[in-house]
Amino acid sequence: MAHPGRAVAERIGRVGVWTFRLDEMTSEAARDAARRFEQMGAGALWIPESVVSKEMFAHSTLLLSWTERLPVAPGIANIWARDPVAMANGARTLAEAFPGRFVLGLGVSHEPAVRRRGGVYERPLAHMRTYLEAMDRARSSGPEPAEAAPRVLAALGPKMLELAAERTAGAHPYFVPVEHTPFARSALGPDPLLAVEQAVVFETDPSAAREIARDHMKGYLRLDNYANNLRRLGWGEDDITGPSDRLVDAIVAWGRQDAIADRVRAHLDGGADHVCVQPLARSGETVPFERLADLIAAVRSVAPLMRA
Repeated sequence: MAHPGRAVAERIGRVGVWTFRLDEMTSEAARDAARRFEQMGAGALWIPESVVSKEMFAHSTLLLSWTERLPVAPGIANIWARDPVAMANGARTLAEAFPGRFVLGLGVSHEPAVRRRGGVYERPLAHMRTYLEAMDRARSSGPEPAEAAPRVLAALGPKMLELAAERTAGAHPYFVPVEHTPFARSALGPDPLLAVEQAVVFETDPSAAREIARDHMKGYLRLDNYANNLRRLGWGEDDITGPSDRLVDAIVAWGRQDAIADRVRAHLDGGADHVCVQPLARSGETVPFERLADLIAAVRSVAPLMRA
């Protein structure tokens, strides 16, 4: 039997959009943005669930209803935010209403975020395994979808990547340099989905681009999961605490469109099936989403739909 990751990879294509900015928009503005992403050929729309985000299932329902074909994926739904039965039945509801268009990204989040929700962050790998088992046992009185919503896990280290391959359609690494992608592919094996987030800045001035990138990175580098992943990949304390220009450039692609497209292709060449591009801008400034259309076209023109 084929691994479920192959079907998801085919469905969402090579390039998608990842953004926090829809959380800041009115419903009307978010609707217009989602429709633009669909028109420009994005393979999927990835949305967050932070402690200040719009509620994930409500937000996903709106985005799916405003578009016709665009798959929507939380990147990720926090497993500490709702019990496994609620998570399973929320995904079941969307899979039945929007066949083939909802991908459920799941993750253990981070200790500070879990604490703010009133939870206790402990044994994240074991908790995720138990949570998935409880989701499998969940029952519903509603109609079953023709096809269940595929699940993918936020995964950085080898054990969570192995769990993603074993129990779900694949993995969604976030805040990673290109060298993480072949590491993740090796841990997953050849068949599970590997959907990698890549932050980008459409700015050619090095100082301006790195200023935007550092502002984006500073909060993530204070989180153990991300900092430890960078240490595992060989980055030093000076790189992480700076952060160094070298690390900034490794995490956030910036410059001309061809340079940014090359970074996306580097992930694809390293074993990713799908790269979700997160365009950045200064706080309070409008993200240039319109620049994504040419980037998506440039990557799709040279990247086949599926890995060989």
